[in-house]
Amino acid sequence: QVQLVESGGGLVQPGGSLRLSCAASGTFFSLAAMAWYRQAPEKQRELVAGITRGGDTNYADSVKGRFTISRDNAKNTVYLQMNSLKPEDTAVYYCNYELLGQIYWGQGTQVTVSS
Repeated sequence: QVQLVESGGGLVQPGGSLRLSCAASGTFFSLAAMAWYRQAPEKQRELVAGITRGGDTNYADSVKGRFTISRDNAKNTVYLQMNSLKPEDTAVYYCNYELLGQIYWGQGTQVTVSS
């Protein structure tokens, strides 16, 4: 069983920045593919960014150039640096862990972009 704990969400003005963190339990973090998803009210959950165990990254078109995903295997942590935030980025952000077909989710952290 893998536990994922997200942090770093909050209220920010348009144009501002936030950094989300997701700390994972267990000993196989470095082998896992990690990702951030988000879900806005009355919308489906969508992939925001992903990072493979080798460090390859991919992003949703809507966040390319503004968000950066990274990982620190020594700390069992994945990050999402979010810059130039827009009101449409408002959502609950979820951390996702996938290894050998096993998938785990964090509890989510709220990000609200509003003036």
